[in-house]
Amino acid sequence: MSDRKTTLPPHAPPTESTRGGLHHPTLHEIQTDSISSLARTYWTSKEPSEREWLPVIVEQIYCEELENKRFETRKLMLLEFSQYLEKYLWPNYNADNATLAHVLSIVLMVIEKFRERVAAWDIFVQLPDEFPKFFNRVLHLAIAPVEEISLQMKRFLLIFLIHAFQSLENPLVRVECMRVVSVSIWHCFAMSSRREQEFKLHSHLRKVWKRSTKKLEEAVSDDALAYCERFIEFMIDLEAQLPTRRYFNALLDDHQLIVLCTLSPLMKRKEGNELFKQLLEILKFYAGFEIHDHTGLALTDDEMTELHCKKLTNLQHIAFQHFGDKLKLLALANLSSIERRPDLYRHFNAIDHPEIIKLCELLNIRTTRLNDNSPYDKDFLIEVLIGRFEKRTSQIDAINAMPLYPDENALFDDAVVKTQFYSGETPLALPKLNLQFLTLHDYLLRNFNLFRLESTYEIRQDVEDVVKRLAPRISYPSYETEFSGWARMAVEIERFSIVEVAKPNLGESKPSQVKADITFNIGRYTESIRNEWDSLKQHDVLFLLTIQAHEQTGEKYQDDMPFRSHFGLKYVRGCEISAIIGDDGKPIDEVGKPRVEDRRPKISGNHRTIRVLLDTNQYQIDISNYSMKKEEDVYETFNVLMRRKPKENNFKAVLETIRDLMQSELVVPEWLHNIFLGYGDPGSAHYTWMPSLPKEIDFHDTFLDYNHLKESFPGMMITPAEGFTEPIPPYVLRFPDVSESLPPVRGKAGERGNRSEMKLDQKIITRTYTLPNMGPYPFNQPRKNIIKFTPVQVEAIRAGTNPGLTMVVGPPGTGKTDVAVQIIANLYRNFPDQHTLLVTHSNQALNQLFEKIMALDVDERHLLRLGHGEEELNTELSFSKYGRVNSFLEKRLALLEEVDRLAKSLDIGGEHGYTCETAGYFYLYHILSRWEPYIDKVRQGLESGNGKVEMIRDEFPFMAYFANAPQPLFPPDANYSETVEIAEGCFRHLEKIFTELEEIRGFELLRTSYDRANYLLTKEAKIIAMTCTHAALKRRELASLGFKYDNVVMEEAAQILEVETFIPLLLQDPEDGRSRLKRVILIGDHNQLPPVVKNMAFQQYGNMEQSLFTRFVRLGVPTVDLDAQGRARPPIAKLYNWRYKNLGDLPVITKQEEYQRANAGFTYEYQLINVGNYMGKGETEPVPYFYQNLGEAEFIVAVYQYMRLLGYPAEKISILTTYNGQKALIRDVLNKRCSWNPLFGRPAKVATVDKFQGQQNDYILLSLVRTRSVGHIRDVRRLIVAMSRARLGLYVFCRRALFENCYELTPTLNQLLQRPDKLMLELNEMWPSQRDVENHDQPFTIDSVEHIGQYVYQMMKEQLDYAKQQKTELEQGMVVS
Repeated sequence: MSDRKTTLPPHAPPTESTRGGLHHPTLHEIQTDSISSLARTYWTSKEPSEREWLPVIVEQIYCEELENKRFETRKLMLLEFSQYLEKYLWPNYNADNATLAHVLSIVLMVIEKFRERVAAWDIFVQLPDEFPKFFNRVLHLAIAPVEEISLQMKRFLLIFLIHAFQSLENPLVRVECMRVVSVSIWHCFAMSSRREQEFKLHSHLRKVWKRSTKKLEEAVSDDALAYCERFIEFMIDLEAQLPTRRYFNALLDDHQLIVLCTLSPLMKRKEGNELFKQLLEILKFYAGFEIHDHTGLALTDDEMTELHCKKLTNLQHIAFQHFGDKLKLLALANLSSIERRPDLYRHFNAIDHPEIIKLCELLNIRTTRLNDNSPYDKDFLIEVLIGRFEKRTSQIDAINAMPLYPDENALFDDAVVKTQFYSGETPLALPKLNLQFLTLHDYLLRNFNLFRLESTYEIRQDVEDVVKRLAPRISYPSYETEFSGWARMAVEIERFSIVEVAKPNLGESKPSQVKADITFNIGRYTESIRNEWDSLKQHDVLFLLTIQAHEQTGEKYQDDMPFRSHFGLKYVRGCEISAIIGDDGKPIDEVGKPRVEDRRPKISGNHRTIRVLLDTNQYQIDISNYSMKKEEDVYETFNVLMRRKPKENNFKAVLETIRDLMQSELVVPEWLHNIFLGYGDPGSAHYTWMPSLPKEIDFHDTFLDYNHLKESFPGMMITPAEGFTEPIPPYVLRFPDVSESLPPVRGKAGERGNRSEMKLDQKIITRTYTLPNMGPYPFNQPRKNIIKFTPVQVEAIRAGTNPGLTMVVGPPGTGKTDVAVQIIANLYRNFPDQHTLLVTHSNQALNQLFEKIMALDVDERHLLRLGHGEEELNTELSFSKYGRVNSFLEKRLALLEEVDRLAKSLDIGGEHGYTCETAGYFYLYHILSRWEPYIDKVRQGLESGNGKVEMIRDEFPFMAYFANAPQPLFPPDANYSETVEIAEGCFRHLEKIFTELEEIRGFELLRTSYDRANYLLTKEAKIIAMTCTHAALKRRELASLGFKYDNVVMEEAAQILEVETFIPLLLQDPEDGRSRLKRVILIGDHNQLPPVVKNMAFQQYGNMEQSLFTRFVRLGVPTVDLDAQGRARPPIAKLYNWRYKNLGDLPVITKQEEYQRANAGFTYEYQLINVGNYMGKGETEPVPYFYQNLGEAEFIVAVYQYMRLLGYPAEKISILTTYNGQKALIRDVLNKRCSWNPLFGRPAKVATVDKFQGQQNDYILLSLVRTRSVGHIRDVRRLIVAMSRARLGLYVFCRRALFENCYELTPTLNQLLQRPDKLMLELNEMWPSQRDVENHDQPFTIDSVEHIGQYVYQMMKEQLDYAKQQKTELEQGMVVS
């Protein structure tokens, strides 16, 4: 597949494309290979104590199997598969006698592990004392002469070092890496004066230096080029992280590496050096990045300009002082006239070689070669001087001039296709998202580039799919393009016209806006597709295609053909819908129309016209090319309009948001800034280190009773406050003052640790209060939490309620959502003036959170849900923006009716309930005037102690109004104080009516739905929920509205892309240069699947799949790890709990009867079922990457039928698989055997493991599909998701021999294989079973797919016969009667 010229089809799992172009060995090939034979003999089949260590075997494998085969990837895969590193190489490593082959073999296996995306460094912990010696050996080998180590092997050594420097979170690796880039590398400066210059600028470095003192122009071969590419990549990695850059950047500058590379023979090659050039540009960019190398502070444009001017001024002083007449013009020139390359070259070229050398020496620039100390020639030194003093181009300007939509050249760049088959053998000119970033600008720039490339790849997939489906061909005799096929996502354009080109903005040359109208006909499509086209709305992104077919276009396309030229795809341009044009030719206004059906335009006929905004940068480029006669007028040629799935088409808004952020005043909270960039103490943002912690926290209904409170703080003493004995909820807790109770921690900031982990043998003071009576009606009673939180969950709630960064790691079934909801509720009650932003990855998770929030005592008028998906909420209330506005207006009418009823009950005439304003006057003049004298009299009786209950009842002024409340309003047995509280509760009910009306008054004054909705968002809503995608789409709009919030709670944080996590933190503009954010609460599980990135190079090389949550965990930010699961049976939980810290079970797991009873008809609650070849086949691939296994599909469907015949409800069963191809096959088999039959029906879900993340069901049937290679289930995160979806029953269907040899799966497979690998059934049992879960007495063995098929067929036949018999008996009985 390496010759493929198109992107992968949409069904292809991206995680498999890493092996594009590689041979996939079959199980037979694996078992018969010479490496497998050696592995069985020496390490895989023996216990550790029995393995014989023979260095000659390592030598043999290295020379014969690896070096002689040019380090073939297949051989490395087989060695990795056999656990060569874990079982043989490292356990027997001894630095004193390790051979070269031994060291290089370890290096190769580490590289292979990184290519396979599995943990590479864990094994080295077994011999920690040997690792520094091994690393040192690798460093010496990396710089050994070519005579000793081949260039190819040196390239592998560089790859190893690159991986090491990208793994600084590992303590073993970090220590060795940081030694390499310490200040001691300044020994290599050409002149000590350069070192002295640095010391003058940064005097503290002299002490660091003193401490540390203790401590190629040949013809270029392909191997040399590959080595150089890796070398430049290594240099980039060192420059792109502050700890490694701090001293290294000055050395890089001194050694003039960039100039050496620029003038090297590599750059003069006619072909094959594009990657080297691109990498060199990246290195050049980072070498001059806008950051202070020693303080780490970002430098502004003004500061960079000042530094640049200082350099030029220093040059002028030296030129004037030492070179008199020859550089007089340079010395006296205006700075702006000597900062461009031509000007600098003219001045420097005017002096001879010795003078150039003298000038360089005066500027502390190296003038001699590193290898032989001979002087550099004049041209080289001039290039060095120009590089030093030339003005740097602005990255912001370049990005502003870039079109946000990819055109045909960007889409069909060959590099895009090559990256999908990334195997790790070559570097890529891509930014990397690792642990640390230089500045926020650097962070955004890397994300911008990666996100743009990933979206380009996905758009290309869609374009190729559409063009293939349209099947363009040339028609005769007109020679025009026609389409013999059709596509759901594309339509032919009937008319395209530019309708407006607005004047450029001040200081710009491009138009400020370009509008065009597109007309198309949807008459040929079915109603469902027409509705999809009619659902297009403002801001949707579309693509305009020009397809010009030729004679070869009609021929069958092969994947190795150039796609564009074959199909005649000439141009691709993006656009954004501005308006839908109605029948009258005018835009249909969508603003202020709350319901979807109202927004859908009422347009007659089949013709549709939409107005779109074109990319102004792209338009300027196209028109310039047209005016210079380079290209035809692109905008006269479009003939196809393409749309994309809305969920996958948000790239423009995200890119626009990132671009806006790069040019705005970026303010991350001070307490989060360093951690966000990856520096400083990872625990510094934990609440225990935050200033101004709240003295007390009202936990409201978090604790169910006093015992629950005491159990929640083990090791700490709970002491009631003075005047309280054993209080009842709600509890207000006063914690010990952390800053006062702990001595100051000395040493480095990074060593101070996490105060929350330090034992505080002190008291927690608790007090309580009585919740005020809010009224006599049942709905006035507050809703309360009913969950008994564990101590760890309570710590997570406490941390989230306090200011700072809170990280909650929630393994499957540990109540992440419940913790998040309680944190939100506590923030709402403790800080009523603060606003909380709730963000999730999916609409489903957001809706689950919202439904649980609504179940607590949170006023619905303070809840707001933004974005689509709100309609899926299980509630009659609408929490969308417009829905909330309508709700407020409906509530207004209801409340005003209550005001009228109140006036009537008091016999006060007039229209007091006419408006909110009249109601306010009524409250002021008629309600308070009655209440205040009454309550004063009542309180006097309470204070004097001689008041009478009868007086309270008889004189209560609103008795008539509360006649519809549960009676009696004042119970006869209530004492005086209780009766007073009831009266005050009644008034609170009235007061709330008028308070709400006052809040609604703003909606009464604002006339349009749009204004009302924005008023609601910025003024009324206290808890605002949205997906991360919606946040990216609406960031500009939200910031412009003045949207403000104080807290961010993010669920599913480990599934969200880095930049999509960052954007919700910046939806508001800073106040006085500071962020008002007080809390960031991230809740997720980095041990489950990361964000989806379709292109393997971006996922693996660029590390784009790393979420912010995962990065923080890697950095060592303190986390609260939830430690008790309440989802799965304990034996099922053991299949995945090994991946987590001390994950146990909640008591509910052992108490509930459904967990104590066996699964009806099954001997075991979980089992691995070995599925052999079916009809002579195992895994098949009908089209590339569409993996299927008919045997497993038939087996799973037969087991599903069996369960349904036993009475299992279909909605309690889900079928999962690891591949889209198998999902399609299982659905086909279900349609054929089950869907039409009422005995079976369809299961709750048939889905891939990836899509089922975040969901669960009682019984899971799982197909692993593969029989030739393990595939992407080898990613332990996918394994954890697969094993943790089931509550009561999990049955895994796979090829045992393949998966049991996979090292990463061992902890789970070992447990699964403790049971028979043939399906074991219990006969004559119906659902639900009364059998104990441990009862395995009489199992019945199913031997094969055919066996289960026959058995199910027999069961079905018996049930049908029984049903017929019952029917006959019933009919006979009716005849007799």
